[in-house]
Amino acid sequence: MTVVEVTRELVSIPSHEDETAAGDRIESWLRRETDADVRRDEVGNVIAHKGAGEKSLALVGHHDVVAPATSQVADADEGGMEYAIDERDGRLYGRGAADMKGAVAAAMLAFRDADSAGEFVFASFVGEEVGGVGARHAIDRGFAPDYAIVGEGSTGYSAPGVTDVAVAHKGRRGSTIVARGESAHASEADAGENAIYRATDAVDLVREIDPPSIEVAGETIAGSVVVTEIAGGTAWNVVPDRCELAVDERTVPGERAPIDRVEAIPGVEWTVDQDLPPMRCRDEAFAETVLDTAAAAQSGSPKLVTKPHATDAGWLADAGTECVVCGPAEPGEAHTDDESVSIDVLERCEAIYRRAAERWPR
Repeated sequence: MTVVEVTRELVSIPSHEDETAAGDRIESWLRRETDADVRRDEVGNVIAHKGAGEKSLALVGHHDVVAPATSQVADADEGGMEYAIDERDGRLYGRGAADMKGAVAAAMLAFRDADSAGEFVFASFVGEEVGGVGARHAIDRGFAPDYAIVGEGSTGYSAPGVTDVAVAHKGRRGSTIVARGESAHASEADAGENAIYRATDAVDLVREIDPPSIEVAGETIAGSVVVTEIAGGTAWNVVPDRCELAVDERTVPGERAPIDRVEAIPGVEWTVDQDLPPMRCRDEAFAETVLDTAAAAQSGSPKLVTKPHATDAGWLADAGTECVVCGPAEPGEAHTDDESVSIDVLERCEAIYRRAAERWPR
């Protein structure tokens, strides 16, 4: 089977609410097409191992997707639902084509065909779109490759159509600030303690924060901290005793913004609700090797770049795996109503993954 054929099969399988069928297809294909040790864990991750060596390289993706648009759904022949898949102008269109079943398909074929230099691992996780559920589960149970190429999008960052190698990306920390006070009738405001006023004091402190930034691969990765929601009060004539703020923070490797300083305000508490870790590859030789394979697979001149958003590479890097991100998706393709991926770039990524496995570990 070709990468286009495998991508078409995977894209057609719904996996926005239940990834089971997509995982079944990946698992059965690996068992049929390879002699690897293939397993399915409790949450539905598909993980396969072959080859041997002191060091291991993993190709990592995920087979869950966000909910499709109406135009991306087609009726199955036997009833039920399938995702629509269309090929035109050298691209495959369908939910998950870019994010990231196309990259999973390329990794599957590379895993089958590569004469690997060391232990070679394939992993397709569930739950990436909802906070890295599958990756975290696997890591907690010992998934620990030495190196990983995560197939999220890295095409079109340095120049249109060029598949680059991302060596760092931002993370995201979502948190809640709760300000508590004491309610009173608004006509006797001094009898209470206005929680909204305390919350606005917290907003002022957040606005004063200078988010950290770092230099990676000649680029500046700048963090950010933004108050995105506010809710408080019960009636127009009641001094509020509670006010809640939501904060979106984009994090950079190695540092976090000091949001906890808001807890110096009386009655204010700060709670972290989600912390998707950033990623940075510190093994220059690994990054350069993947970059060399990317250059050999295309006419363009790929570069080491950075990405603005979190991927499962963050969880892996946080657990000690040296990661890069290299995949066919282009900026602006993921999660769109006309999501698509270039067939040429799918074939290119298959070649990159295969050649990287044959050269690394070294």
